[in-house]
Amino acid sequence: MKINTSIFKSYDIRGIYPQDLNEENAFLIGQAFVNLTNAKEVVVGRDMRTSSPQLHKALTDGILSQGADVIDIGEVLTELIYFSVGFYGYDVGVMVTASHNPKEYNGIKMVKRDGDAIRIIRGKDLAEPVLEGKFKEVAVRGKIKEINPWQDYANHATSLFKTEEIKPFKVVIDAGNGMWGKFLPMIEKQLPIKVIPLNFELDGNFPAHPSNFLEPGATDQISAAIKKEKADFGFIFDGDGDRIRLIDEEGNMVDGDIALGFMSKYFLEKYPGISIPFTTPCSRALPELIEKLGGKPIRVPVGFVNVQDALIREKGIFGGEHPSAHYCFKENFYCDSGLFAFLILLNIVSKSNKKVSEMVKESYHYFRVPEIVFKINNSQQIIDEIKEKYSDGKQDSTDGITVWYDDWWFNVRGSNTDPVLKLNIEANTKEILEEKQKELFEFISM
Repeated sequence: MKINTSIFKSYDIRGIYPQDLNEENAFLIGQAFVNLTNAKEVVVGRDMRTSSPQLHKALTDGILSQGADVIDIGEVLTELIYFSVGFYGYDVGVMVTASHNPKEYNGIKMVKRDGDAIRIIRGKDLAEPVLEGKFKEVAVRGKIKEINPWQDYANHATSLFKTEEIKPFKVVIDAGNGMWGKFLPMIEKQLPIKVIPLNFELDGNFPAHPSNFLEPGATDQISAAIKKEKADFGFIFDGDGDRIRLIDEEGNMVDGDIALGFMSKYFLEKYPGISIPFTTPCSRALPELIEKLGGKPIRVPVGFVNVQDALIREKGIFGGEHPSAHYCFKENFYCDSGLFAFLILLNIVSKSNKKVSEMVKESYHYFRVPEIVFKINNSQQIIDEIKEKYSDGKQDSTDGITVWYDDWWFNVRGSNTDPVLKLNIEANTKEILEEKQKELFEFISM
């Protein structure tokens, strides 16, 4: 069988169904996973994509054929895989999901327990054994056991954050036809808020809008609903529920690093002096705030695993990514959680006694544009040329190239998975931003 090796990514396995990722190679992936990890029990979950039941069954069959038992948690949020492995003490877990990708995609995310952390198993680590395909069925196949971790997870999360201090806001929540449409009704009675639901019907075709809420038009519906209902604010989630964005009362999406700033203040009040990891595209307003509040800002390359590694290394409590809006928490076994972020932000807005738009204006005083993506094949060459052109600035190569000046800065980085170059730029004034954006755009596009 010929397998498209491009499905084996840096952090997971992902491709278009069925031409790239299908039942046949999902079965092999299940076999390879057991052989790689020597697992005796594997937690298995899936999201609501139309191809997930088929891939889930094939993956499960592959695991069982190697003698490992399957702990089936069914159709769940991705973070319930982390929780189930960590909370119940299993060694490994796999989740059938393509996260925020378009409907034609699916994928497999793999994790293992490492002390008190749940760590990602790289998709690339399974490429060679899957391609070889030399697996033998054992004499005794594994068995399937079904468990339901939803309530334990809800109890765990709500016990950490004081839901009684949340005000009775009117909140629009857009589940995007993803897994939050199943989960929120399970915890809604524990919250004093009035929920106005959007797109709670599970549908892997994502009929309402793209699963990636950063795509153009993805937030149009929730923005209109917030204004029509005169809601206090809203939240939007991606397909598997681990990405979350706050939407203000005017229908504007709050940038991921601004919300990260809100949460930094929240945690620094509880844990003075902690280190907080964040990714390279984040505004300089974030490390300035963390330092002002007595914390230690830790800048890392884009990627959840990089935030997690820094969080563990620095003995931190939480960290996060921008623009993807993944937030990582020690109490969730150093993994990301849309639920934790949701509860914390509800508490933060409750305590502020201000509108969300007012909170944003107080927190952010620079100027920037959304991340610019260039389709380009020679990304490293362009980065090298940028280093030379802007050699008079303060440079850092943590992730691509970042160059700082007194009144502006920018980051240019490649992608682990696609032939693209991504530009983030921020300035002290709108005029400087426009000038430097034009300058960099023309240089990169040459």
